[in-house]
Amino acid sequence: MSSQTTSAMDGGKPERSVPPTSVRGAAMRGVVARPGHEAIEAKGWLRAHKWLLLRRASQLGILALFLVGPWLGWWIVKGNLASSLTLGVLPLTDPFLIAQQLAAGNWPYREALLGGGIVLAFYLLLGGRLFCSWVCPVNLVTDAAAWLRRRLGLKGGKAPAANTRYWLLGFVLVIAAATGSLAWEWVNPVSMFHRGLIFGFGLAWGIVGGIFFYDLLIAPRGWCGHLCPQGAFYGLLGRASVFRISAARRSACNDCMDCFAVCPEPQVIRPALKGVGQEHPLILDADCTTCGRCVDVCGKDVFRITTRFNRSES
Repeated sequence: MSSQTTSAMDGGKPERSVPPTSVRGAAMRGVVARPGHEAIEAKGWLRAHKWLLLRRASQLGILALFLVGPWLGWWIVKGNLASSLTLGVLPLTDPFLIAQQLAAGNWPYREALLGGGIVLAFYLLLGGRLFCSWVCPVNLVTDAAAWLRRRLGLKGGKAPAANTRYWLLGFVLVIAAATGSLAWEWVNPVSMFHRGLIFGFGLAWGIVGGIFFYDLLIAPRGWCGHLCPQGAFYGLLGRASVFRISAARRSACNDCMDCFAVCPEPQVIRPALKGVGQEHPLILDADCTTCGRCVDVCGKDVFRITTRFNRSES
């Protein structure tokens, strides 16, 4: 395509050449896209996967801390992501679990409240949906489904409205109040994933596998982006968090669309990247998971991870 071709994405400005393997370039040529290929050529494989590798190290490292106890007898951390005790000293409790306990009419133990307060303060300050991209083991499953979906070139699908997860969040709390129990924790995929690794998958395999095939065949990013009530809860916590993604070099964007393809919440990109409804380049939407994939796959280095106080553009 000529570099003078007019782009509908940026209001009629002349567009730069689009990489042939990018999402947009592949669509023009009728081939399967390879998001991030340009970034690998421009930055090298390691830099083009830096944030992905750091996230995997975080997710797998946290899982390992929980598993070396029952597997090897090294009890560094006892419990699971819902409630744990680290080195016999530091209690950590999922504030979503605390919310369910309170809704059920059960006052948590003092240690649980202390642990919930610590975790709550951490995510309020740094970013609620950091849990989804840097801690939650189910993200491994949904990312795998999204990767395979792109590799197979699967299109279409029907995802529910994004606010469905907030309705489900309310429903979980209503069920807790109506039953006086933590009913969600019996089917919570995060808890099931942990139990499956320790005791064998069984029903847990069915739930985790169901999420994988739902995202792969029915609704792209359907679970994390549209249904998960735990993600909705952490999204509410992250509205004023410090860490943010910025499209600081948005003037260099060539509209390749790779960032939209790999982002688990692609709707958060456009306001910052294209200046739709805001002037600054920061992504302030609470649904952003600060996963850094847009930073990785952009061959033009448009994006960076920064703080909400840095609204500069270069």
